[in-house]
Amino acid sequence: MDRPQALLARRYVAIGGRGPEDVVADARGRVLTGVEDGRILRLDGLTDPEAVRVETLADTGGRPLGLELLPDDGLLVCDAERGLLRVDLADGTVRVLADSVAGEPLRGGSNVVALSDGSVYFTVFSLRYSIDQWIGDIVEHTGTGRLLRLAPGADSPEILLDGLQFANGLAPSADESFLVIAETGARRLTRYWLTGPKAGRGECFVDDLPGMPDNLWRGGPDGPIWVALAGPRVAPLELLHQASPAVRQAAARVAVHMPFRPTGTIGAMAFDDDGAVVYHLAARGSSYRMATSVCEAAGHLVLGSVWERGIALCEPPVPK
Repeated sequence: MDRPQALLARRYVAIGGRGPEDVVADARGRVLTGVEDGRILRLDGLTDPEAVRVETLADTGGRPLGLELLPDDGLLVCDAERGLLRVDLADGTVRVLADSVAGEPLRGGSNVVALSDGSVYFTVFSLRYSIDQWIGDIVEHTGTGRLLRLAPGADSPEILLDGLQFANGLAPSADESFLVIAETGARRLTRYWLTGPKAGRGECFVDDLPGMPDNLWRGGPDGPIWVALAGPRVAPLELLHQASPAVRQAAARVAVHMPFRPTGTIGAMAFDDDGAVVYHLAARGSSYRMATSVCEAAGHLVLGSVWERGIALCEPPVPK
């Protein structure tokens, strides 16, 4: 891949909560995110960082991760503890859309998108590890991530794709013919075809990413698919992934009890629908760590993080 541009932070904005894991932007340049204590927040006034307003819109009662804005003033939320939710942004009402799949409780929801036909697609990162022990899945390399679909009017989702390595971010192609899924544990983006002769099949979209991909975001069909790189590739981890399941399981049991501090190596990339790189930005030694999401809003490239207590406003990329 081309040499990356520098990912330059303009300002850090505290939000009064930890872990804004996903960030999405609305048409007015406001940013929505969910934090560790269950609140859904909206940040307004990003054009003047000195006057940013943080408003609490709702409380899911769980751990909100991926978000998807709807055209009817609704918000879809993948809650790692409660399942797939819908929040009414006008009054903060939270409704459960799905809390089980295949007869089992739905846990580990990660990211979600809604398509024009009313279908909702979302990912589950692991069947074995909870959000507070996510590193166990990365170490064990369980391959228990899933892509699910909730059809219009359905009460329960269907499993479309399983065997994914920590299924995470999700974004549609411009024509909604396929979805792109971030597999954090494999450092790749996977394409799942929705239409055409390959419908129902998954294949590699972009492989060997320079870091671990997390959430995906697309501001509209004319824009690229953005992916946040939460951390660098880790050679010892990749060697461990080649070991036996017993060795990986033992390593994971240790990992979930060890203190964790992310590195200062983060990045953001953007791709077109052919998988070509549109932008590649990276930072080493960043004081803002573990960038798990990225979106464009109010003239900034906005980063979210499952680790930090705020968002980062960065310089937008220089067009090629």
